[in-house]
Amino acid sequence: MTKQSATGKVIRAFGNLLHVAFEGDIRQGEVAMVRLGDVGLKAEVIEIVGKEAKVQVFEDTRGIRLNTPVEFSGHLLEAELAPGLLTSILDGLQNPLEKVADATGLFLSRGVYMPPLDRAKHWDYNPTAKVGDVVSRGDSLGYTMEGRFHHQIMVPFANFGEYTLTWVIKPGSYSIDTVVARGVDEKGGELSFTMVQKWPVKMPLFQGEKIKPSKMMDTGLRILDTAFPVLKGGTFCSPGPFGAGKTVLQHHLSKYASVDIVIIVACGERAGEVVEVLRTFPHLIDPHTNEPLINRTVIICNTSSMPVAAREASIYMGSTIAEYYRQMGLDVLLLADSTSRWAQAMREMSGRLEEIPGEEAFPAYLASRIAAFYERAGVVELKNGKTGSLTIGGAVSPAGGSFEEPVTQATLSVVGAFHGLSRARSDARRYPAIDPLISWSKYIDEVGVELGRRVEGWNRMVKRAAKILRQGDEIGKRMEVVGEEGVSMQDIVIYLKSELFEFCYLQQNAFDKEDAYSPLDRQIPLFQLMNRIFERSFEFESHDQARVFFIELQNEIKNINFMPFKSDRYKHALTHIDQKIGVQP
Repeated sequence: MTKQSATGKVIRAFGNLLHVAFEGDIRQGEVAMVRLGDVGLKAEVIEIVGKEAKVQVFEDTRGIRLNTPVEFSGHLLEAELAPGLLTSILDGLQNPLEKVADATGLFLSRGVYMPPLDRAKHWDYNPTAKVGDVVSRGDSLGYTMEGRFHHQIMVPFANFGEYTLTWVIKPGSYSIDTVVARGVDEKGGELSFTMVQKWPVKMPLFQGEKIKPSKMMDTGLRILDTAFPVLKGGTFCSPGPFGAGKTVLQHHLSKYASVDIVIIVACGERAGEVVEVLRTFPHLIDPHTNEPLINRTVIICNTSSMPVAAREASIYMGSTIAEYYRQMGLDVLLLADSTSRWAQAMREMSGRLEEIPGEEAFPAYLASRIAAFYERAGVVELKNGKTGSLTIGGAVSPAGGSFEEPVTQATLSVVGAFHGLSRARSDARRYPAIDPLISWSKYIDEVGVELGRRVEGWNRMVKRAAKILRQGDEIGKRMEVVGEEGVSMQDIVIYLKSELFEFCYLQQNAFDKEDAYSPLDRQIPLFQLMNRIFERSFEFESHDQARVFFIELQNEIKNINFMPFKSDRYKHALTHIDQKIGVQP
């Protein structure tokens, strides 16, 4: 409930942290406006001591002086939720960047804030609730089509209690501010509902019952879907050094992951990488629907060239929008790139607040903040029996590429899958550069149950492949010391099998139309072929003979990866390889 706003004056300033002496009542997390003449700079209250508030400003603070006036809004930092969010490009405060650029030019001016949604656009609204229905938060009043999605117009989540509907609008074309229903609460108070609702971004948006994730999120990357899978409603992280391919990996997931909605949060990444997304997405086609990929995407930009304080806001803004669509029974994927930049912003603010530092000067509450972010993922069973899921994946940019630093370690303790990227593999042009020897997933057994219905013994095959990789790595290290002639024929065959699996299965060609995206229907027969090779005992007279055989095999399997999956050539090539290795398929 909005209260009477308070006012204050700046008494101290440390970068974007202001100390404000205020009059009236305020609360932590409240939005404030720092007035510089005609310009207002948005800020957030992060600490209150007596009648002094510490606020972080989301903009450049040059020009702020002693006694600069501050107005407190009386409400928390909120997200505006309604039809029209999809295809939008927003900043961490939900400003539509394209409209801001049109108004101020390419160099965005500070203090310019615009509504994120188009008030003039009309939507075809179809009511589903009737007069006399008793509804509560999250219940559907009607729907409108947002692209191919039924965008549910729900009772605002900020309204607790039950409401009896007294009036419902007729089907028609309306703007989002149009009142679509009216109701009375248990005390007889009247309330009007529009297509728009607001929700504080730092509070999880949730209504329903959380259930255990069980469905696989296939991605078209063989190394993920087979070895280190992710479930819809699960969590994963992708740490890696600079240039190892974290952003490229997230771009692939945003294009090919089997979800309904994708929220991309660029919370501190370089502007050039975000520009690439903005340029390419409108022209890319979703392989699942054959529609433009941007139609299912929301992009939130707070790049490294934008204000540091807004990185935290962008993380929570993306989470809230993702949760909103989850409440409609949709599968949502949230990709944050990168959470390390968010943690660095927290460290900077913690230092200005003079808090006791933790490891590497990060705040002591770093782990709990990271955990709270990933805990917003999950599968929700709704009142109508539908389920919606929110999968969260975060890229981590550890300083110096060390996975022992605090942000990576705090992330690893809460996520369900770890996709560690390697500098050595990236330099060797192995895509994706995920290291199978350090990566892991807690979801292998659940995915094994799902895929086990299609392929008998799927988990057993996955474990065998992992064992071959570990054995091949150990033999390779031994060969570096004693040479190839110092290992037995049995060991050299295991080593060559592991290399074959690496080059022909775990690696993909991002520039090839067929190999860039490998659906499960294509992965399964190829993985079964690899396991038939693992099971086969080969007899060779020399190491050179073994190498020649596996090089020929590698070339034939690589050619299969570039063939159209449903072609006769593909089936014939699989049969030919089975004959070559002497195995009846």
